[in-house]
Amino acid sequence: VMLASLRSLVPKDWDGDHEVAWGWLWENVERMLKNLMGKPQIQEKALERLIMSLTEDSVNYLRREVYKRFFALAPAGQDYFKQSTTRLYWIADKIVEMTIEMYREP
Repeated sequence: VMLASLRSLVPKDWDGDHEVAWGWLWENVERMLKNLMGKPQIQEKALERLIMSLTEDSVNYLRREVYKRFFALAPAGQDYFKQSTTRLYWIADKIVEMTIEMYREP
């Protein structure tokens, strides 16, 4: 289905090389996902231990780094995040909570 969908988006340019590259991409995605089977449970526990071990200073550093890196990668994001520092920290905390939750409930 995905191959047909992509092929329909670029019908004039699509050729055999594209078919091979598309197949290679998804074979690699499949291989990587198979290699991760069973690991999320281990990673969840490690992530939770890390988060629980952070000091308040470390948590504040993490919060600042989230936005520092985000704004470096997507400067236009600054136009949408004009809230107070308290609100931005709350959003960063939710990101961490949601990350842990993704491991628990994929």
